Amino acid sequence: MVILGAGGRLGAALERDYREKFDVIGLNRAQLDLAMSDQIRDRLSSLKFDVLINCAAMTNVDLCESKRKEAFAINAEVPRVLAEICRDKKAKLIHFSTDYVFDGEKGKPYVEDDAVRPISVYGDSKRAGEEFVFEISDQHLVVRVSWVFGPDRTSFIDAMIKRAREEEKIEAIADKWSTPTYTHDVAEMLLRIFDVDAGILHLTNCGECTWQEYAQHAIDSCSAVGIPLKAKTVGALKLVDMKNWVARRPVYSVLSTSKYQALTCITPRSWRDAVYDYIERFYLKK
Repeated sequence: MVILGAGGRLGAALERDYREKFDVIGLNRAQLDLAMSDQIRDRLSSLKFDVLINCAAMTNVDLCESKRKEAFAINAEVPRVLAEICRDKKAKLIHFSTDYVFDGEKGKPYVEDDAVRPISVYGDSKRAGEEFVFEISDQHLVVRVSWVFGPDRTSFIDAMIKRAREEEKIEAIADKWSTPTYTHDVAEMLLRIFDVDAGILHLTNCGECTWQEYAQHAIDSCSAVGIPLKAKTVGALKLVDMKNWVARRPVYSVLSTSKYQALTCITPRSWRDAVYDYIERFYLKK
């Protein structure tokens, strides 16, 4: 098994959780420059693997707006190259995508067959990556995730806890909805569908929330396990308040896990339980 993006939040978690179960080769950005397609072919063609997991991407949503060419090179062209390499090796590609392929107008959880209508360069480049993967082979798997958090790289939840430790007043957006997704849970869920030809699959924790609710639960969880914080409540911001944002974000991008549940007969645990577990497991060590 090869994992690309092993230096990132999700890739690092998968490498850690899988290293005792599989023969894993993890490659980070320093070891494989995704901006150089020839390097990708040369490096991967020399390796033996039956599964390639691509967690690497250009994920800075605002930066993608000004660097469209780079965003499409990494988020669209690279998955196409990876799909070709896997096809030639008769290996399976598992490519991670995003809830940002949707426009956020549906108002209820998106299922895998819903039409994609990205409203940013980032979302558009990830949509193109999905399409390129399936143009090469329908045996590959595209996994969409949302609001990913975990111990290997700082995310929204870590930034809010840090602010709550230092400031008495903190705020977060209260009119944008999705589902926090714990990297450890993604690793467990993915194991169950390695051999499934599911096409596109949504893997998130259960439930939905705003960033304000997400942050408030993180603060409450810290208090519950005895982590001292200055801020006790999270105030409300609106999307229109985010004047420094360049790219548009979908207002509602909750992903339905009904397909995963039908395939496995397992319901992912709630995002609230996952956040509490993360804080209890990793923040009590700090």
